Amino acid sequence: MAADADTRAREIADAVARRSYGKLVAYLAAHTRDVAAAEDALSEAFATALERWPVDGCPTNPEAWLLIVARRRSIDVSRRRRKGEDVAMQLRALLDGLAAADADVPDRRLALLFACAHPALDASVRAPLILQVVLGLDAAPIAAAFLTSPSAMSKRLVRAKQKIRRAGIPFEVPDRDEWPARLDAVLDAIYAAFAEGWTDPGGIDVVRRELTGEAIYLARLLVELLPGEPEALGLLALMLHAHARRHARRDAHGRYVPLAEQDTSRWDAPMIDEAEALLSRASAFGAIGRYQLEGALQSAHVHRCRTGTDNWNVVVQFYDALVALTVSPVVALNRALAIAHRDGTAAALAILDRLANEPALAQYQPYWAARAELSATAGASDEARRAYDVAIGLERDEAVRAFLRRRQAAVR
Repeated sequence: MAADADTRAREIADAVARRSYGKLVAYLAAHTRDVAAAEDALSEAFATALERWPVDGCPTNPEAWLLIVARRRSIDVSRRRRKGEDVAMQLRALLDGLAAADADVPDRRLALLFACAHPALDASVRAPLILQVVLGLDAAPIAAAFLTSPSAMSKRLVRAKQKIRRAGIPFEVPDRDEWPARLDAVLDAIYAAFAEGWTDPGGIDVVRRELTGEAIYLARLLVELLPGEPEALGLLALMLHAHARRHARRDAHGRYVPLAEQDTSRWDAPMIDEAEALLSRASAFGAIGRYQLEGALQSAHVHRCRTGTDNWNVVVQFYDALVALTVSPVVALNRALAIAHRDGTAAALAILDRLANEPALAQYQPYWAARAELSATAGASDEARRAYDVAIGLERDEAVRAFLRRRQAAVR
């Protein structure tokens, strides 16, 4: 029975962590503006829950239980660390709302999103900070998403949290005139979170599976808050288009299936229809942006796969606009793959040669997979096999590694 109680407590704690980590951190940090302290307090609250719940039973409202314990822990820490008027002000902030914490926890994640995207913070750390604080990601996957080392990312995140506390950055949704300066960082962070979850197409990793849903949820919140913001609409459309194909990315045996070979009947048609409607709404504003272009690219791929229509010229035109807007080597790589379909393998390989010295692509698996595929098509078998070796070594997903090995074995 004790083992069953322990298992039940851990399952509930894990579910709350996946569902509400950012929500709880946002509520705790909103009063003190000390993100690191809020995370520490919440971590201790979860540890206490795993001790108490198996004995006392799981609470009917685990979020509120964790919030009360975390707040009390924060109060104890403040008493030990602070003196005089400073501690009095801190305690008043922590005690504010404590009596009402047994009710549903207000969702202040949007306010936390914009605190993490404040102009006082370095632009390069805003999106990683949102991923960790709002969505609970560890430094390692964040570092992988932003092509840096976990230790370097950890240091940047610690410094950013200290800056929020020292500068007194407010936890509030900013006035409308402040949106342009901070919305891009919020959109980028939400998309980075979705992309990290997208790396688990089989849905085996529970945390990553939850991450895609959390990112879509945050995008929906932004659209609800800003129905007239075309880039928020474009981001949600982009993610829905991609997520609609989640069930077709693996076959019945769990093998990876590339887009061109997917069974379109397994795509989520209502989700695709919603994405198309969002893109239509966004286009009505006449203010094109990155996420609208990426959403339009997804729409073009869907149309080609469903109808068999050759629309590579349109796809290349979208990529031309996206390259001009972002100056991103990853976008340039994807454009090269579209060029291969429209203008031939040699033209695409010439583009990859020009991208060969881009630092961001040196450890980027899709670059090496693309080089391998194009080299094989061009008859450069040795180069193709070498590129496949690099791509296989860089890939984390075993199903994709197996797919790449099959491609490599087919090279003659």
